[in-house]
Amino acid sequence: MTGTEAQRSAVQYPGGLAARYRWAGSDRAAAVFALTEAGGDLVDHGPLVSADPDRLCRAELRVEGPLGAWTARFASPIFDEPQGLLWDTAGLLVVKFGFRVYALRGRTGELRWSHACGTPIVALLGSSRLSHVLVQGEVETVALREDGRVAWRVAHDDVVIGADLVGGRLVLTGYDGRPFALDPATGRSLH
Repeated sequence: MTGTEAQRSAVQYPGGLAARYRWAGSDRAAAVFALTEAGGDLVDHGPLVSADPDRLCRAELRVEGPLGAWTARFASPIFDEPQGLLWDTAGLLVVKFGFRVYALRGRTGELRWSHACGTPIVALLGSSRLSHVLVQGEVETVALREDGRVAWRVAHDDVVIGADLVGGRLVLTGYDGRPFALDPATGRSLH
């Protein structure tokens, strides 16, 4: 989406982590990075996606917490709103943007691991009752452990347009509008 104005959001995560996201469409890196705040480490993860990440859609995450501030930058071939979840037991801030998720140490911003999906990521879900985070792509669900390894993976026949954890189930909504459910611990289908 060339010409898209920079968007913004702010999130307060547990543990005193205040996050500010900025993002925009392709070729708009200058608009996203124009207001980059000074102080703390700044790491650009865009090269994980492309040799020329500034031609793509870009996002920037600024986090301020008890141990200081840090900034991370991301790239995506599609316009997307970055979203994160604090995986408190692992001490990771997991962020989705486009086709990739990034696991960053919540206190320092250090990249612990990243995982690329073959389709855009619809949702990123977690629970203190799970030993992994759930990455919901359009055609598959992937459970990723604290070290980034795949715990389980399930492919879907229909394109998934929505995902929520409800009553101990991972409830997915297909493009046809019908819901179906998986056990979020194992990936097994629930009827």
